[in-house]
Amino acid sequence: MRLVLTLLALIAAPISARAEPTFFSAHDGNADAPVLVVYSSLDEPLARPMIEGFQEANPDVAVRYDEMLTGEVHDRIVRETDAGQKTADFAFSSAMDLQVKLSNDGYAQRSDLPMSDRWPQWANWRNTAYALTFEPAVFVYHKPSFRHEKPPASRAEFVEYLKRQGEKVYGRIGTYDIERSGVGFLFMARDQEQFGDIWTVIQAMGAAGVKLYSTSSAILERVADGRFVLGYNILGSYAADWASRHPDVGLVLPKDYTVVMSRIGLVPQAAASPELGRRYLAFFMSKEGQTIMARELQIAAVSPEVSGSNTARTMSALLGAQLKPVPVSPGLMVYLDQVKRARLIARWNEVLRSQ
Repeated sequence: MRLVLTLLALIAAPISARAEPTFFSAHDGNADAPVLVVYSSLDEPLARPMIEGFQEANPDVAVRYDEMLTGEVHDRIVRETDAGQKTADFAFSSAMDLQVKLSNDGYAQRSDLPMSDRWPQWANWRNTAYALTFEPAVFVYHKPSFRHEKPPASRAEFVEYLKRQGEKVYGRIGTYDIERSGVGFLFMARDQEQFGDIWTVIQAMGAAGVKLYSTSSAILERVADGRFVLGYNILGSYAADWASRHPDVGLVLPKDYTVVMSRIGLVPQAAASPELGRRYLAFFMSKEGQTIMARELQIAAVSPEVSGSNTARTMSALLGAQLKPVPVSPGLMVYLDQVKRARLIARWNEVLRSQ
C-alpha cells in the first residue's frame, strides 16, 4: 500500500484556469528565432520544466505557451482552422474525448516519430493522437473512520459497506457530478463499460445520500476533515496530493479494476509550424522528456523506456490487469453524442433519486 501511495503521490497535476500566454525566449538569444505555439490545459508552472528541457535540446526555438481550459483548446483549434487561419503547433489536454475528436474530424495531422512504434498500442491513435500521462481513479477514505476495519477495496465491498453502515454514513459519501465534471463523466462511462453491475453501485450511493461535486478538492476537503467517510472514483493525482498533506486521507486503487485516464498530445492540421510541433511532441515522448514529466512535472510517464516508481511500467508490474487505461480511440467520442450523453445522465439521476 505504501508503494501505491508513493506512486500516486507523484502524479498530481491540477486543471488549469485561463491565463495570459507566457513567452519563453530562445536560449541562443536570437530575437527572431522561430516560435513554437502550444495550447494546453496544464498549468504553466507545471509545464515549465518540460519547456525548459525542450529548449535546452533546441536552443534556437522560442515558445509561446497558451494555457486554457480543455474545451477552449478544442474550440479554438476548430475555430481558427475553419476560418482558414493558422493555429497551435502542439495541443495538450486532459479532455481525452475532445482531443480524439480533433484527430477523428481531421483537425490533427499524422506525426511519425522515433517512439511511435514503441508507444503502447492503447496510447497511440494512428500516430496522430498520443496519450502522454497515466492517471488512475481511486476510492478515497477518512482514515479515522476505518480504525477498526479495512476500507472497501472493490465496488462490491463498497456497496456492502454502505448497506451495512446505513444511517451512520448517510450523507457522508461524495463523488463527481457527471453533468458538470468532465473527468467524472469519463469515469462513469468507463464504469458502465467495465462493470455490468455498476447501477447497483450508483443505487447504493443514492440510498446513502451521496453528495455530488464538480471538483476533486471539494470532495477531498470533506474527507480530510471527516465530514465524508468515502469518495468514489476520484482522480488519483489529486487524491495522492491531498493524502501527502492531510494524514487523515487514505486512498485505494479498486482491486476489481482501476480506470486510468491520460492527457493527450497532438499536432493540429493547421499548425503554423508543424515541424516544431512534432519536434516538441517527439521530445515529450523521448526518454528525457518522459523522465522530466515523471520527476519534475510530477505526472506519471507512459513510455516503456522510462523506469522508476512514477511510471506506467512500474504501476503495471505492480498491479497488472487491475489497471484499465482508457484507450485513445474513436470509442471516446461515443458520449460526445448529445443524445447518448443525455441518456446516461438521465439514468444516473433517475437511479440516484429513486432512493
